This record gives sequence, structure tokens and C-alpha cells, in this order.
Amino acid sequence: MLIWENIKLALAGILGNKMRSVLTMLGIIIGIGSVIAIMTVSTSMTTSITSTFANMGANNITVGVKKQSEKQETRRNGMRFGFSNRQKSLDEKDRISDEMIDRLKQTFPSQIDTVALSESVGNGTVTSNGNSASVTVTGINKGYYEANDVTLLAGRYLTDEDVDGEKAVIMVSDRFIDTVFGSEISDEEVLEKKILLGIDKLYYSFYIVGVYEYVEDATSFSSDSDEEVQTTAYIPITTGKEKLHSDSGYQQITVVTTEAVTDVTAFASQIENYMNNRFYSNNEDYQITSRTMSTLTESMSESIGTISIAIAFIAGISLLVGGIGVMNIMLVSITERTREIGTRKALGAKNSSIRLQFIIEAMLLCLIGGVLGILVGFGLGAIAASVMGYTASAPAVAIIGSVAFSMIIGVFFGFYPANKAACMDPIEALRYE
Repeated sequence: MLIWENIKLALAGILGNKMRSVLTMLGIIIGIGSVIAIMTVSTSMTTSITSTFANMGANNITVGVKKQSEKQETRRNGMRFGFSNRQKSLDEKDRISDEMIDRLKQTFPSQIDTVALSESVGNGTVTSNGNSASVTVTGINKGYYEANDVTLLAGRYLTDEDVDGEKAVIMVSDRFIDTVFGSEISDEEVLEKKILLGIDKLYYSFYIVGVYEYVEDATSFSSDSDEEVQTTAYIPITTGKEKLHSDSGYQQITVVTTEAVTDVTAFASQIENYMNNRFYSNNEDYQITSRTMSTLTESMSESIGTISIAIAFIAGISLLVGGIGVMNIMLVSITERTREIGTRKALGAKNSSIRLQFIIEAMLLCLIGGVLGILVGFGLGAIAASVMGYTASAPAVAIIGSVAFSMIIGVFFGFYPANKAACMDPIEALRYE
């Protein structure tokens, strides 16, 4: 009951001096509001970035062949002095073979969903009906679509049958269709049409089986017009290798993990160790390395979080100013209520009761200021996030922490005035004018 009575007394004191109370809480409101606004924008940015990278393939693991450093090669050769110059260019036996990929999938059947393959065939020129367009030709397999966001508009994706049969089929973009066939023709009408693809002064016939949606790369800028933009044309990877007479195997593959893999980075290390121990233990020049999109996501999230915490800490300095304001107004309040304190002590009130009364009043001031600061901060943060194109998201930890911190400020800065009131001599207090 004593605490409830003190809360009612504190509310009566706050409401009795509304303007002074609001001005006292202003520092707390600004401090808490600034922190919440910054954390809201930070969380919104982090959530958006994580979602974006997830769509780009956060569960993808890029596995590639890389030259060993001179120190590694020296150590593996058992040489104690000097460096080795025996490193050579990548040849067929150094590349990742189809057999290695099959063994990898057999070893981790529950962790690997599919393996995406892609290899650059080169830049080419497509000619049809007297019109031409430049394209970047990439050989892929069916798994490529699992690892990359390719939206089909018409026709079909390339299949395993296309890859196994080394078929002369091609998938092109809607931008390519507009350039070569004109915007008046629909995507469906170009299916099964024959085009002539020129690569290195050699020409090959391909049949269009699919049209995908061209998405401009947001990270790069091109001065070319829409008609001059060079889009990617996809052909079966086996067809690309056959046309170029290139070596079998791959310098790089992309492993798409299943939902059973909760730690993609750890699994990437597991794949790397397996491949190196199983297939590259005797290779003196090359080794397998891996990297994940989640590593980049975590790095960016940590960077944003660190910057946000630093800015929030600076903004939180205003809480110190707000706390000093609370202490100042509490000292004024105690001076104004000196006779009241003397009367209560003369009637038998304990020092602890007087101290508790003013601590609760200071805590209530800070608590109300903290709640108002959270509302103001989230509102400003939501507006800022919306302007930047993010969905507003406030961290619950920051909200709970802000409320707790505002109450701690109330206790810390309210203790000195409360203790001063508790230690008053009742006789001197009653004589105070």
C-alpha cells in the first residue's frame, strides 16, 4: 500500500505542474526517442538486406578451384628452403569433374538440394530476320535456376534432357526479343524460332525454348540504350563446351543446400575439407575453396549494427542531460515541499518512506518520458525507414531496454534529492518559509 500511495502522490505532483513536468521529461523523450529511431532504421535496413541476400541465394555455397599459395605448396612438397615455381595453369585434371560432383551429392544427400553449373561461353551476336543483338552466352544446367532468380515469362527452362543431349536450344530475355523481333511480337510467338548465334566468327543455329524477364543490375550503371543493352542467353552447358571444344569439368560450382542445413558457413567448410581430402590431397598446385552469401550478409549486418550502436550511444548522451534535468527539478520540488516533508516526519514517517516517495516520483517522470520517447522514436524511425524504402521494424530488446534504462535513470538521478529530503531535520523543515 505504501508504494501505491507514493505512486498516487507522485502522479498528483506531476499533474499539478504539467508544464514543468513536460519540460523535465523532454531530455528523456529526446534521448530515448533518438535511440529507438536509430535502432528502428538499423533493424529495418538489416532485415531488408538479409531478405534481399536470401533471395539472391543465402543458402548457396560457391565451391571453386584456386591456386595454392607458394607457402602452401612449399609446405606440401616438404621443402624447407626457398619457394617452388612448379605451379601451372589450370588443366582438365585440376577441374571439378562430374564424378566429383556425384560423389559430393552422395556423401551429403540430406544437405545438398542440387548443384548449379554455369560456364561462360563468350560474347556473341544473334541474327534473325535481318536484325541482330549482342548477347553474353552462358552454359548452364537445370540446377542453375535453383541457385539464381530467373523469372520465366514464356516457354520453359532448360532441362536435364537438353544438357544430356547437348541440344541446340537457347533461353533469351524479353529485352532481347524486343530488340531482335520487335515489341509488337509476343514472347510466346518467338518460341521454337530459329536464330543464328555467332561466336568467334563461327555461327551456330539455336531454337528458342524459353523467354525470361530481364532485370537490370542495380549495382552497375550502363550508358547504353535499351536496344544496346547486352543481355545473357542461356544454353545447355554441355552444348557450350562442345561448341568451344573446352575441357571437361568445372572451375566453379554452386551448391544449393536444403532446409536441413542451419549453418551454411559451417557446411561450406565441411564441403571444402571433404573435397580437398578426397580429391585434391595429391594436387600440388590447386585446392578447393568455398564462400557463402551468408558470410557477406553477416558482415554487412554487423557493420550496420556497429555503426548504429555507435550513433545510438552518442544520441544516448542526451539521456545524461535528461537525468540531470530530473535531478534539478526534484531538488526544486523538495525545496517547495519542505514543510510537507517536515510535517510527515513529525507525524512519524521514516526516512526510508520519505526517500522512497521521491525516488518513485523521479522514476515515474522518467518512465512516462521513456514511453513517450519510444512512441516518438518509433514514429520517426518508421518515417525514415519508409522514405528509404524499408519496412519499419523496431527491435523488442531496444524497447524493453529503453524502458528499463529510463527507470534506472530515475533511480540514479532521483536518489540524491530523495536522500536529501529523507535526511531533513523535521524541526528545521517545519520552520522553513
